[in-house]
Parts: sequence; structure tokens; C-alpha cells
Amino acid sequence: MTYIRRNSAQEPEEACKKAQQIMAICQELSITLDPIDWQHSGMRAAVAVNKIEIADLANLSRQDSDSILRLVQSKLFEYAARETLGAQPAPKALIWSPVDVIRPQPFLSLWIMTMETDERIAIAEYLRNSQRTYEPYALNIHDEQQLEMLFGPLQTGEYHLGSIITLKEREQTRTGEIIYILGPGKTLPGRKHLSRGYHIIAGKSDANNAASRYLVDCHDGFPHIVHQWQVIS
Repeated sequence: MTYIRRNSAQEPEEACKKAQQIMAICQELSITLDPIDWQHSGMRAAVAVNKIEIADLANLSRQDSDSILRLVQSKLFEYAARETLGAQPAPKALIWSPVDVIRPQPFLSLWIMTMETDERIAIAEYLRNSQRTYEPYALNIHDEQQLEMLFGPLQTGEYHLGSIITLKEREQTRTGEIIYILGPGKTLPGRKHLSRGYHIIAGKSDANNAASRYLVDCHDGFPHIVHQWQVIS
């Protein structure tokens, strides 16, 4: 939707009001915004967190609380992933995928950023000092205790630990080693996309969700969580 600039007398008042509303919503979400320069830029003022631009005031003023949170998350998850790589120019994120883990955990949520290079970067969202923070999450695939804390006790499945399997994921085939066997995943509620690509890493709703899932190391970063129906061979 294109923002129609109001006359110079009305816009500062509207921009001030909207900026206050957005800041109040973000405060409730444990997000601290940078100062919004509505005085000079009006409704086109940038809304940012730690100098990371989220959107302009006109865009955010049309969003509800959940949508604002998703926008902030999409930007900050990607920023943390790009910072982790350290390459210049850093590749962009193509897919944002939440990881289905057992609770409680020390983090609010765990996401995988699939970058343009196909590398999968794990970023955890924490609540620290009443603020959301986004940090790389290190997984030791050889640490069974850490895997159990994330996914629950080791299960049994049609395939066994150490098996090399070929899987199909988003129309691509990959080959990797099974490093852990998970129980059936829960069906997560439908949610709106986060920027360019929001995918539920635990898979789609299917009768075979009752089957085991596998944590598969394809040597591209964070392992893939694979349903039985995704295994080709």
C-alpha cells in the first residue's frame, strides 16, 4: 500500500502519535527501538533496532502486534546469521525455519536461517534483561545430552543411527548421516510467512507425522529434521 503524504500541518501530529504507539507495542514485546525521527521524516521515518532498520513508520503503523514481532524477528534473525558468517558481502537469508524443540529451554525460540549459499545457521532468540536478543546457537552433533535436551530421548525408527540416507526437502535431494532419532512431531499451527520464506522445519501436516523423524547431518550447517516420508532411500 502506498503511503499518501498528508499536508505539512497534519503529518507531524500523525507521525508523533504513530511513533508513540509503535514504541509502546514494542516495549510490551520486550523490544527497544532506536529513537524514531518523525520530526524530520514524518511517516517515512525509519524504525530500527540497534541501527538495524525494520521498516518505515507508515508501514509499521498498519501492522498489529503479532505482525510487528514477525517483522522484527525476520530482520534480527537474518542480521545475526549474516554477522555469524563474517563474509563480505554477507549472503542474504532465503528461508526462516523454526525448530520444534521440547520445553523448557533457555531460549524463547530456535530458528534456522538458510542462506543464499545453502548454509544453515542456527540462531536462538533469548530474553535477557527484559530484552529480546539474537545469538548464534552452537550444536555439538556428537553430544547426546545436548540432543536429548533439545529433542527428547533417543527413539527408534525404520532407519538406524549412522545410516546414510537420501532425503527430499523443498524439491531438492540431499544425502546425509542420521545422527539422532526423534519421536513424532507435533503439528504446529499455521502462521504467516516471515519475509521471503517461513517454513516449519518439522515438516507439513501428514498422516505419516506419527512416524519417527531423523536428525540428518548433510554437512551444510545445522542438521535437517527429516520425516519418514521425506526419505527417498
